Amino acid sequence: MKRGAVLGFVLLAAFCGHAAAQAPEPSEAVKAIAGVWEFTNADRDKVCSITLRTDPVASAMRAEFDRACAGKYPFTGRIVGWTLAENDFLRLVESGGGTLLEFSEVEAGVYEAPMPGEGILFIQKATAAGPQPRTAEEISGEWTIVRGAGKPVCTLTLTGTAAGDDFAVRVRPPCDAFVTRFGPAAWQMDRGELLLKPAKGQPWRFEETDPTTWQRVPATADPVLLVRK
Repeated sequence: MKRGAVLGFVLLAAFCGHAAAQAPEPSEAVKAIAGVWEFTNADRDKVCSITLRTDPVASAMRAEFDRACAGKYPFTGRIVGWTLAENDFLRLVESGGGTLLEFSEVEAGVYEAPMPGEGILFIQKATAAGPQPRTAEEISGEWTIVRGAGKPVCTLTLTGTAAGDDFAVRVRPPCDAFVTRFGPAAWQMDRGELLLKPAKGQPWRFEETDPTTWQRVPATADPVLLVRK
């Protein structure tokens, strides 16, 4: 009996090894997608990462979210795997095999999917995503407005004090009439741009040119810059 048991164990081990050796190799399309991706919303104010692996889980391949995702997107705790369907749809599936999110490729390295209560969500390579937008905490502080190639014309404090949905702006005298006529009263970050808002009228929009300088857009022959003090 002992000899038969040993022989059975050997045959079982050989069979399992053969089955493992015959496991299908991931397709080139799967290999191209496997790896770490950024998982984010349209505003990119809730960013975490997802790792798409090629080892099997349930009827899919394993998907793992980093710890930050659980707090930002609680539903990600239900996702265990991913599949690549026809027409290159990337599906995130639950343990029972049901599809929770279906992403379509909108450009190279960028996938998007609608999610009720969240809007449009994105999976994208870091190179496609670009740098993460600045937070309000990073931007608040002392700034000067510089017009053209001249000297500063006004000093502003972009505070962290709430003013409705925005943050309050303090104007420090002396300040050029060019700025006081505009009357900056509040500021906010909007899709990577910095907005200075008057009490009435349209805001001035600025985009980052380097870590300490933002330029008003659209650009003109007489540029207006925000420069950190």
